[in-house]
Amino acid sequence: MRQTRLDVIRGAALVSMILYHACWDLAWMFGLAMPWYQGFWAHVWQQSICWTFILLSGYCWPLGRRQRKHGLITFGCGFLLTLVTAVFLPENLIFCGVLTLLGSSSLLLIPLRPALEKIPARLGLAGSFLLFLLLRDVNSGFLGFEGVHVAALPSQLYQNHLTAYLGFPPAGFFSTDYFSLLPWFFLFLTGYFLCRLPRTEQTNERRLPLLAAMGRRSLLIYMLHQPVIYGLLLALHVLFQPRT
Repeated sequence: MRQTRLDVIRGAALVSMILYHACWDLAWMFGLAMPWYQGFWAHVWQQSICWTFILLSGYCWPLGRRQRKHGLITFGCGFLLTLVTAVFLPENLIFCGVLTLLGSSSLLLIPLRPALEKIPARLGLAGSFLLFLLLRDVNSGFLGFEGVHVAALPSQLYQNHLTAYLGFPPAGFFSTDYFSLLPWFFLFLTGYFLCRLPRTEQTNERRLPLLAAMGRRSLLIYMLHQPVIYGLLLALHVLFQPRT
């Protein structure tokens, strides 16, 4: 069942993502000096976007009726982005981007659902989120969260692109958008258990039609937003470039 407030939240996250990626293009593709963009608060901004999308996707999973179809489409869009960037923009390669993660998580939850439904929602919510925090730095070779390391992981885990998909990228691995199964599947799972918590029905949903409409078309907007942003910025760059 479609819930307008979820569409509004997704739409707001899309607006934030579009602004963030516009700044990325200005900094990395047009060479605009933006030192703040590599700082702490820019990192918080980026994390707020991806956390929202992943949590919301997990939350919406039990509400859907075609999880397999949706998961395959989302995974396929992620693979398409990998293919396009590998051929045309290898310096900006996307491997295991957020769409690959969301599609994989949606498909992985299908066989896990019978076992997960036996876990009390509050216990599952706490356990999933704690596992996400514990595994947050697994890509860097450690257990821990945002630089607070609990233990180092064996280097033998970090071998190739398959291990990178799981969460263990090899030396020299690069992707401009990287969301491996570990730790992010557990944040998706946190959203799933959050949806299962008892909640009261809300009848007076806030109506923000533009954001809601964007939220309903989030996958299409995600696929198109970067070419559109880059095209607009390029046109402005050419239009306002000083003439010699």
